[in-house]
Amino acid sequence: MVPAMSVVDRLPRVLVVDDSRMVRASILKHIRGRFEAREEVDGEAGWEALLVDPAIDLVLTDIGMPRLDGFGLLERIRGSRVGRVRDLPVVIISGEEDERARERALALGANGFIPKGAGGVELLATLTSLLRLSTTQDELARSRAALAEHSPRDPESGLVTRAYFEYRGEQALAEARRRQTDIAALVIELDGFDALVKRHGQHVVQLIVRKLTKMVAGRIRTEDSLSQQSMARFVVLSPGIDLASTCAFALRLRGSFEKLVMAYRDERIRVTVTIGVANSSIDGKARVSDLLATALERVQQGQAVGGNCVVADRGRVDPLLIEAQRKQPCSVDAALRQLCTEGGGGVETRLPELVGVLMPLLELIESRLHCGLPLEQLQRYQYGADAGSDDKDGTRTTI
Repeated sequence: MVPAMSVVDRLPRVLVVDDSRMVRASILKHIRGRFEAREEVDGEAGWEALLVDPAIDLVLTDIGMPRLDGFGLLERIRGSRVGRVRDLPVVIISGEEDERARERALALGANGFIPKGAGGVELLATLTSLLRLSTTQDELARSRAALAEHSPRDPESGLVTRAYFEYRGEQALAEARRRQTDIAALVIELDGFDALVKRHGQHVVQLIVRKLTKMVAGRIRTEDSLSQQSMARFVVLSPGIDLASTCAFALRLRGSFEKLVMAYRDERIRVTVTIGVANSSIDGKARVSDLLATALERVQQGQAVGGNCVVADRGRVDPLLIEAQRKQPCSVDAALRQLCTEGGGGVETRLPELVGVLMPLLELIESRLHCGLPLEQLQRYQYGADAGSDDKDGTRTTI
């Protein structure tokens, strides 16, 4: 966006891109005294100027030019990863009266379309109004940013803001220390972000990230906090959950992303994520920032070996090892903790085993209270007569 700057500081700078020296001279004559101009002879030179000159406030470009035409320049501007460049107002100026050219320019994101030969009044009015609009949008963006710093949630994504995430995280960490419980941090990063942007464009990647945001938000618990640190990176803070359960959750989350297939213009897009896991007790971190930094280091370790994995304190997490840990002799205490942290899905497949562990207690309760506990039905369930009736495949997990 254009910085809010008064005319006293400097005149607004317009990048004029046209292969005709006479056309450029005519434009400069019309805007002299109201705007400062930078001239370039084709789209490629104009693009290079945009990358090195942060003072450019507006682009005025011809369509038909050598090397890179006006449409190509406009497409590069709107697809740029640099916000300063991507949000610049762009006006197409051309001798063509073809309505299709006008429609294409507007579809690519042009803010205006002026035919060559238009008078100075029309040109100045268009440039001035677009500059004012850009300045107003920039002020609005700064106001939203200032509001977000004092708001617990980002108004666009609905996720907690970074400042509130850190504040809430320190509270949760202090409470975990008092209760002698764990708190887990996950850093989730989209693999191959730069390649995705290069191949599909910024707009498509934004849609992908929006889909991933909904997937993560729909799988965490109410007491968890989710924030977005960058376009490709999310962080989750989960109090009261041990390392094994965190890794199991991260593996399921990674698997969900791996199975996700998105379609755009008849092209199937697959994405993967790398997840770094840190645990307050295992890693001995006393601050949320340190816990997140540790998880981020593990993301980088995972991406260095190809990505699409979960990395914890002992390196890449082996799904078979996690499954073996979960098949150890059943503990009621562990099952209750898992039920509280992950919901019923993680415990459901172990219900027959849990019934067997609790059966002596249930029989004692029935012998004393005669309350009609269905002991025979529970015994059948324990030995598999009814097991699986609620979940035929035995593999469904719900977060």
